[in-house]
Amino acid sequence: MTNYPLTELPETPATCAPRMAELCRNTAETQVSVRVNLDGTGVSRLHTGIGFFDHMLDQIARHGLIDLDVDAEGDLHIDAHHTVEDVGITFGQAVHKAVGDKKGIRRYGHAYVPLDEALSRVVIDFSGRPGLVMNLPFTSGSIGTFDTQLVHEFFQGFANHAFVTLHIDSLKGDNAHHQAESVFKAFARALRSALEFDPRAPGSIPSTKGSL
Repeated sequence: MTNYPLTELPETPATCAPRMAELCRNTAETQVSVRVNLDGTGVSRLHTGIGFFDHMLDQIARHGLIDLDVDAEGDLHIDAHHTVEDVGITFGQAVHKAVGDKKGIRRYGHAYVPLDEALSRVVIDFSGRPGLVMNLPFTSGSIGTFDTQLVHEFFQGFANHAFVTLHIDSLKGDNAHHQAESVFKAFARALRSALEFDPRAPGSIPSTKGSL
């Protein structure tokens, strides 16, 4: 066991600066601004113009204990595709920037979350290698006016730009709203777990390669 002088204790989360980032994405289709605090308390301020999507983003903030601000103006007169996808991209970029060099984090996270008859599993790895494997057979093509195909677009954008490997499975479910919400809650809990600092490996890169 290593004995440290009091002036040379290894850095702990209590002495780390909050992991925060703000990113903007402006295209001919959307204007998106995302601000994250990975060490927050779950406070959110969400304005995408898509009510159900805001509800899902709120699940990420609350259950992931991430402070999340999202402002998005998109071509909703066409449909919600570009807005949802670009929020996923920008959120992924913000998380990638905020997490930094990944020293001391657990790296891996997983969660099972039920919502009534629905049950979802999400597994995430801050591997530095983007990838999405998703098995989410929705029982309906829409939730209100929200196209359920856009759930995939959001997570694809996030995985590609946060540089994470992400596995999402809906294991049970009859109600599409319940399916989607259990997925977003499971994603939030898995994300929270992966981003937590590991007290047994303070300041170390969780990889045999020495970098992620």
